[in-house]
Amino acid sequence: MEYEIVTLTKKVVVGKSTRTINENGKSMKDIGSMWQKFINECIYESIKNKVDGKGIGLYTEYEGDATKPYTFMCCCEVTEHDNSDGLETKIINEGKYAKFTIKGNIVKAVGEAWCKIWDMDLDRKYDSDFELYHNDSEDINKQTIDIFVSLN
Repeated sequence: MEYEIVTLTKKVVVGKSTRTINENGKSMKDIGSMWQKFINECIYESIKNKVDGKGIGLYTEYEGDATKPYTFMCCCEVTEHDNSDGLETKIINEGKYAKFTIKGNIVKAVGEAWCKIWDMDLDRKYDSDFELYHNDSEDINKQTIDIFVSLN
């Protein structure tokens, strides 16, 4: 799977999160539930000061590697975090990232990409990994998604 190395500046994001782990299908269930809540409860629409119209799925606060618990957050980047309404603010740290760009179904393509990423020999930092959903098509099967994996 091809990728490019990029350097990102710090990003401030606002949304809702949950703790999960990649075992026994727990993360798939938890992440799916978070996205459903994010969309059905119009959380995205309630976020103030959005940078753009892109959604972010953030993986952060790892207790180790991908086999240990971590926090998943449905969010978007903001220019300033003036958000009340019980929303959380987190930081995507600046640094070096492997950037993977995929096109396809927002669930299937992302899941398949992560399976391939987990099998790669990347010098992962396990800090702030995230999916950036471009929302560039009305068709959920033709979306552009960038996956950023933090590197040492």
